[in-house]
This record gives sequence, structure tokens and C-alpha cells, in this order.
Amino acid sequence: MTTLGTGVLRFRHWLRDHPLALDGALALGVLVSMIIGSFADPSSHSGPTFGTRTPAASSVLLMVLGALALVWRRRHPMAVLVATGGLTVVELVMVDPPAPVVMSVVIALYTIAARTDRPTTWRVGLLTMAALTAAAMFFGSAPWYSQENFGVFAWTGMASAAGDAVRSRRAFVDAIRERAERAERTREEEARRRVAEERLRIARDLHDVVAHHIALVNVQAGVAAHVMDKRPDQAKQALAHVREASRSALNELRATVGLLRQSGDPEAPTEPAPGLAVLDALVETVRRAGLPVEVACATGDGPPLPAAVDLAAYRVIQEALTNVRKHAGPGAKAEVSVVRVGATAEVMVLDNGRGNPDGGGEGGGHGLLGMRERVTALGGTLAAGPRYGGGFRVHAILPVKALPQQSEQPDVVGRTGENA
Repeated sequence: MTTLGTGVLRFRHWLRDHPLALDGALALGVLVSMIIGSFADPSSHSGPTFGTRTPAASSVLLMVLGALALVWRRRHPMAVLVATGGLTVVELVMVDPPAPVVMSVVIALYTIAARTDRPTTWRVGLLTMAALTAAAMFFGSAPWYSQENFGVFAWTGMASAAGDAVRSRRAFVDAIRERAERAERTREEEARRRVAEERLRIARDLHDVVAHHIALVNVQAGVAAHVMDKRPDQAKQALAHVREASRSALNELRATVGLLRQSGDPEAPTEPAPGLAVLDALVETVRRAGLPVEVACATGDGPPLPAAVDLAAYRVIQEALTNVRKHAGPGAKAEVSVVRVGATAEVMVLDNGRGNPDGGGEGGGHGLLGMRERVTALGGTLAAGPRYGGGFRVHAILPVKALPQQSEQPDVVGRTGENA
């Protein structure tokens, strides 16, 4: 049964790829049917009888021409209908009783109805039915109300109706297929959008991790190079800080990149994402790098912050302290505060620096831009700019219940383009 089904399927595909062969076989079948029908005498009182008459040579010629025209019914449907209709009218006028050349018109009319629109089908169908029925009634010897005349009318009408039904069904199936394909494309686009969002989130985390720790490594390496000859003990201490910062950076990178691993890959780290719970460790690292930092954290006794909000607050503080260390200049101090007020958590990082003339104008970092995108993605706001009297201020307001919204771009002045 499987072999038979496969053979039928292959044959259908072959016919679809060779429509001219299918039309040729159809024309041959129609010709055989017309010739067989031409031997029937419909005028018998007891009904049609076979073998009582023989078709004339002209009738055979008209039947052959009508069947031959059907070979091109797909390429030129209207021309084929005109040709077969003309041959049928000639048969109805010249021969009595006529041979069934009208069968070729039925096939041609069905083709037009199945391949055009409904208005064209009914206009052409009504015109064809009227012309052929009038020719049969006016030129035949039978009464105008005979069943042969109404048979011409009925067969041409059924051809139009059948072709229109087939066209409607094909349109319905095509519409269902198009909707299914569109739904599939929508699912694929949604999957790609989610992948892009996840990649953007991971890229932000990577930027925050690398920018913070590399800035600390750079500062401590500079200190070690400066005091290497005169104060080797302090140089060793600075190098130890470099080692610790680099190890911390590697651990966070390993945890972040582990999110990209697929099933079957080596086991990824299971450490949770950083948050305010490890804020003290972050501040201590910055202090060892030479930047005095004061921390005030009042999150209340309520439920813990959502994971996304907790991570965003940590990253904002991390990026802000990195910018202070890079751009605030010597002698700067920083203040960090985290306060939970109602349905929001406010994060503020202040410094009293005057700016670093040696490193403030290089590059066009994306630190503040990354912070703003991270905050606004959760439905919060971020403002950053110089303080009155000197220094810089970063203020983020995060909703306790993260609600994604369209990113806003608040005006940022001062060192927007100077951050890491």
C-alpha cells in the first residue's frame, strides 16, 4: 500500500509539472465521449438508442477540432471557449440531430470559471448559455421546449457553477495556507526578537563587568608602576588588588557567558546574578582602588526587590563608581544611597570631583547610555549630570514591580560621552 501511495503521489506531481500532457489526455477522453454520444439517437420515442445513426463526416471533424482546442485551455481559456462555442453553433445549425460537440464547450467554460473571478464567470456563462440554447431552439427540428435544448442550457450552467465552486475552494485553501504561513513567520519573528533582547541584556552585563573591573585594574597597575622603585611594598599591594579584580572579572564573565551554553555543554556556574546583597563587596573593591566611598542603604523591612530591579540597581552603582574613578580626578569622594520609597527604589551616586583632564575626553563610552536603557527597560527613569558647585550626580528611580515601557532619552549634560 505504501508503494502504491508513493506511486500515485509521484504521478500527481508529474501531472502538475506537465499540465499539457494532462490537458491532452482530457481532450482525448472528451473526443472519445463525443464520438460515442454521436451514435445515440435522442429522437426515439422510447428514449435514446445507440447504433441507429452514424455521425456525419462534418460532425466528426467538428468534434476533433473541438477536442483539439481543449489542449490549450489553460494557456488561452477565453480563445478556447470562443473556438469551441463557434464549432458547437455550426454543428447545431448544420446537423439535425446534432452531435454532442457541446461537450467541449462545457469543459472550456468550466476552465474559465475555475481560473477567473466570479463576475467574469457569470457574464461569460450567461452569454454562452443564451447563445447555444438559442441556436439549438431556432435551428433544431425538435420543439423549442424539448429536453435536448434544455440539456444544453443545463450542462453549460452546471459547468459555470462547478468551476466557480472549485475556484472558491482553492481561494479558501490558499487563504488558510497563507494565514498558517503568516502565523509561522510571526512565531519566528517573535523568537528572533526574544533572542535579540536576551543578547542585548547579556551584552549590557558584559559591558558592566568588563568596564568596572578593567578600570580598577588600570588604576592599580598605574599605581604599581608609579611606586615600584620607591615603595615596593605598596606596589605589591596594588598588584594584589589587580589580581583580585581580574579574578572577580573572570568569575562574572564566566557566569554571564554560561547563560549562552546549550544543553550538553559543560556544566555552567550556578551562582546567582549580583545584586545589592553584594554591594559591600563592590564598595570595598572600589575603596581598595583608592576611591573613598560612603554608603547609605535603607530598603526597609518589606519584601526583597525583584531580581531584575535588584540587578539593575547594582549595575547602576557599579557603572557610576567606575565613572567616578575614571573621570572625577584626584581627591574625589563618592556617596552611594539606596532608598526604598513606596513602590519605587531610588539609587543615587554623588561625587565631588572636578574632572580628570587626562582621561575625560577620550572615546565615546556607552556607560550612561547602557544604564539608561537598563533602567527604562524596567519602567524607571535615570537622570545624570553635573552637580551645582562641582561633581557629578547619577539618580535612578526603579519601580519595585518592573513594568517594561518605551525607552525615553532624558537630557544628559556634562560627561555623558565620557563614561566607560
